[in-house]
Amino acid sequence: MEELEEGLLMQPWAWLQLAENSLLAKAYITRQGYALLVSDLQQVWHEQVDTCVVSQRAKELNKRLTAPPAALLCHLDELLCPLLKDTACPSKVSFVCDRVGEALILRVRSELSGLPFYWNFHCIPASPSLVSQHLIRPLMGMSLTLQCQVRELATMLCMKDLEIQDYQESGAVLSRDRLKTEPFEENSFLEQFMVEKRGIVEATVHSGYSLVGLAGSQAPPGKVRELSFSVVYRRWRNYQRHAV
Repeated sequence: MEELEEGLLMQPWAWLQLAENSLLAKAYITRQGYALLVSDLQQVWHEQVDTCVVSQRAKELNKRLTAPPAALLCHLDELLCPLLKDTACPSKVSFVCDRVGEALILRVRSELSGLPFYWNFHCIPASPSLVSQHLIRPLMGMSLTLQCQVRELATMLCMKDLEIQDYQESGAVLSRDRLKTEPFEENSFLEQFMVEKRGIVEATVHSGYSLVGLAGSQAPPGKVRELSFSVVYRRWRNYQRHAV
């Protein structure tokens, strides 16, 4: 089961778009079992099962179907992965999400070997440590990295303004007026950045847009830095366009 835990940790979060719900989810499925995390941004649910549970549940839900656990797990992977990758699902597949008490049940209906195949993912509330490991710590890491990038970029732009000022005092003149920019206002830039940051958070909650996919996996520090800088750079370019 340790392999499932480690594998799930490496998976990015993705939007699970269902007819009646939009949920964040991440899954890791092998021949030995699967691990699944689901969240509606209010709660987080989790299920992790081995081949014994898969066999027993398959028998309960599919009386006419006989298949080894590895084949069932492979089929579940083929059903779930397209949804998490936002690609077309196989035909004759339906997903329904239900709340039963504190649990969340994701019901799947499809076909396997020409026979109807039913499966229920039984997800229970995730432990605080699991939520911290998969959501809080990755997002906090991204947030702190992004804030550092903002400060670094602001410092660099202030230094560039001083450099330009030195050139101008030495008699340098722009050959093209369109290259001229207004002096960088650090406080205005940081305020605008915070406003846009809050807007992104609100959009995530209300419309399903997500940055969690960037932070949900244990990405290498260099990749996180690259993503963060690109976001900050776009903010700076937007600031410059409005300032001119």
